[in-house]
Amino acid sequence: MITSKLTSKAQTTIPALVRTALGRKAGDELVYSVEGDRVILGARGPVDDPFATFEEWSSDADQRAYGKL
Repeated sequence: MITSKLTSKAQTTIPALVRTALGRKAGDELVYSVEGDRVILGARGPVDDPFATFEEWSSDADQRAYGKL
């Protein structure tokens, strides 16, 4: 079993093995599903955005300028 601790600010680090298994990297979204006393962590599927693969267009300034288009 893989574990991590919850900080006083309710934050945790997703362990590297879990990130690798989900194919996630910094900035990617995760999804949570609560089922009774269990939480299922998953990876958000592909976004229907033709420009999502262009990382050079994903700066904070780009998001402010074009994020609501």
